[in-house]
Amino acid sequence: MSSVIKKTALSVALGAALIGGNVIATNAQGAKHTIVTVVKLSGIAWFNRMEEGVKQYAKETGNNATQVGPATADAALQVQMIEDLIARGVNAVTVVPNSPEALEPVLQKALSRNIVVVGHEASSLKNVTYDVEAFNNAAYGEHLMEAMAKGMGGKGEYAVFVGHLTAKTHNEWVDAAMTLQKSKYPDMKLVTSKIESNENQQTAYQKTKELLRTYPNLKGIQGSAGEDVVGAALAVEEAGLTGKVTIVGTSLVSVSGPYLESGEISMISFWDPAKAGIVMNKVAAMALEGKKVEDGMDLGVEGYNKVKLDGKVIYGQAWVDVTKDNMKDYNF
Repeated sequence: MSSVIKKTALSVALGAALIGGNVIATNAQGAKHTIVTVVKLSGIAWFNRMEEGVKQYAKETGNNATQVGPATADAALQVQMIEDLIARGVNAVTVVPNSPEALEPVLQKALSRNIVVVGHEASSLKNVTYDVEAFNNAAYGEHLMEAMAKGMGGKGEYAVFVGHLTAKTHNEWVDAAMTLQKSKYPDMKLVTSKIESNENQQTAYQKTKELLRTYPNLKGIQGSAGEDVVGAALAVEEAGLTGKVTIVGTSLVSVSGPYLESGEISMISFWDPAKAGIVMNKVAAMALEGKKVEDGMDLGVEGYNKVKLDGKVIYGQAWVDVTKDNMKDYNF
């Protein structure tokens, strides 16, 4: 598929994702709890998919569950949103932080007002009732490294992207990946420190172009934010390096499908954001009703059927791998 066609397809997909990105679900008649999910960024496919799960949860339970998020991936804007929710007196806030550290004070304030707080992608958060993680982050990062190393034949230069240098889970993934590389694949070499994409496809594209100019022998790229692998793939395609640079990372088929199909992206992995949205809301409702999450519990959502509880952190087993061979099995 040509670069122009792919750009058009991606623009249509992301444009469609923007529709309803900030839509708030209607207050359910006789709602028992008001739960608001605050995401990193509205208007991208990942969090639009999460909102589908939040809306599904609201419909099935009668709780007033809604989702909001800033127009840019800015922790300060998330803080403002949570301050507003505290002032509104919501029952619970679930949050996917851009910077866990930046949100600690406002989340502490929410807890002090008896508002339940459930985090996601933020296992380091202290001021939470619970944090929900789709899986063990170190194991996931190692898994991505294994996939990239396989594509590279276990040798050569590579680079890693994170959405933000403050993004807890992204850093856990790439830190574990780099540690594994040093011990298991000594003939691979990280060419530069973590590259920040700001969760933006265009930024990932521009920075990959710079990478390819600076390191012409680059053989691998591991992405973290959902847009990283897509931006990298476009740069690799334009440079005529399809099949010569192995690209793996977290994304969705709706975003990265064209590049999986034509081979610029070798593999994407993800957990279903919709299911994560449902689980966060379920856990919040449990806490509001005085119920505790227990180790080994089945939360009734695929991938979270036998959770591991470590302190306040709930771990599922929810990642899936997608290549061009099975991409048609996923419609999001």
